[in-house]
Amino acid sequence: MTYEQKHRQPFWINDALKWEVDTPPIQLTKNITVDVCIIGGGYTGLWTAIQLKQQKPEMGVVIIEKNLCGDGASGRNGGCMLTWSAKYSSMVRLYGLEEAKRLVIASEQALFKIRDFCLANKIDAEIRLDGALFGSTNEAQLGNMDSVIKKLKQDGINSWEYWQKDKAQLAAGSARHLEGYHSPIGGSLHPGLLVRGLRKVAINMGVEIFENTPMTTLAETSPAIISTPNARITAKKIVLALNAWMPKNFPKFNNKIILVSSDMAITEPIPKLLQEIGIKDGKSILDSRTFVNYYHSTISGRLMLGKGGNMFAFNNIIHPAFDKKSRYEPQLRNTMDWLFPKLKNVSIATTWTGPSDRSATGLPFFGHLNGNNDIVYGLGYSGNGVGQTYVGGQFLSAMVLDLDNEWTNSTMAKGPLGSFPPEPIRWLGAMTVRNAIRRKEKAEDLNKSPNWVDMQLAKIANSAGKSDKN
Repeated sequence: MTYEQKHRQPFWINDALKWEVDTPPIQLTKNITVDVCIIGGGYTGLWTAIQLKQQKPEMGVVIIEKNLCGDGASGRNGGCMLTWSAKYSSMVRLYGLEEAKRLVIASEQALFKIRDFCLANKIDAEIRLDGALFGSTNEAQLGNMDSVIKKLKQDGINSWEYWQKDKAQLAAGSARHLEGYHSPIGGSLHPGLLVRGLRKVAINMGVEIFENTPMTTLAETSPAIISTPNARITAKKIVLALNAWMPKNFPKFNNKIILVSSDMAITEPIPKLLQEIGIKDGKSILDSRTFVNYYHSTISGRLMLGKGGNMFAFNNIIHPAFDKKSRYEPQLRNTMDWLFPKLKNVSIATTWTGPSDRSATGLPFFGHLNGNNDIVYGLGYSGNGVGQTYVGGQFLSAMVLDLDNEWTNSTMAKGPLGSFPPEPIRWLGAMTVRNAIRRKEKAEDLNKSPNWVDMQLAKIANSAGKSDKN
């Protein structure tokens, strides 16, 4: 790893890499022929490789990663383990009742499967399945979860319990919360330790991983040929697990996602203070904003706080700002102080930024590239990939193996179900709506009536079908 790579890594990856001594990165330097080549060494690629090996141990599987495994969104997230249950109403509209129910249940099971896999394979990813709490931090947010909870109850798959003000504030560690819905199915983890742990297990299972090995071209022949700077790979099957980097390599996806930043800050260790304010476990806590605030404690007694929807990438270009400390650190500091007045004198250890590949539906999609049965892809996790990339591995491994089952027959495996406008309309529209949402939510925090125009613009984000709950 170069000096530049080391010092642009977010906290999670730096923290994970310092423990690694026995599996150094290897670069591909000679031509090879394999059964499956996976492009992208993040959660999606690693879970797909592992699940392929679990089903067919004899299969030759290779992963290539342009930098280090976890260098992308898998190492630049906040570590929240969430399910698709809060998006259930949208899923019913998109996939039908029975498939929506199946996918919500699969997303819940995924969290326990990740935990059990880590326990079985001695990956200490600091997983704490202490639940998830969706709260309301101003009066305008009250009741935002009610309709989806009603539908989950009606269809017999609800795990959420309503918590009144006192209980919500106690669990959230903040008097800003006016109510909350809590599910025991949720939690948090250390993203860096998970992604690097998966890498190590995959190698031990026989997956060959070549880092610092970017794909330069893909020839859609049969078999396909991937070119890298120093060698070629001939593969019967290809998995494109590039996520936020997909449009750069395959422009046809440029209007299928929009790259949005998630900006995160983490404090120095303050275990006694966290206990004092009431944050005593690893549950993920979120509010009900369109661009959500989210936070949780860590095993080491730090507070991690993040916010989505700050920076939109024009034409889906990965801006250099994604590789630096967050330019929104003052905003993160203000949010932390607003939620936790007792932490005003606590130092922020570092901040970072991660690119989220937001789909038009707020849900991922899977498919075959240009109808080619031998090249599959998956992306669009929309900021909810820590747990749901495990489900992505179930989709992609089934597609690689040409199975005829619930994964390959799902509507979620039939490609994107929505699009964004072309540039510059997309970026201008996104910025206009973002700024309107900011003004609207600032007014609501002050218990004032938002501007009517801002309210109408803010509705666009909801009517786009992105999610019931971000």
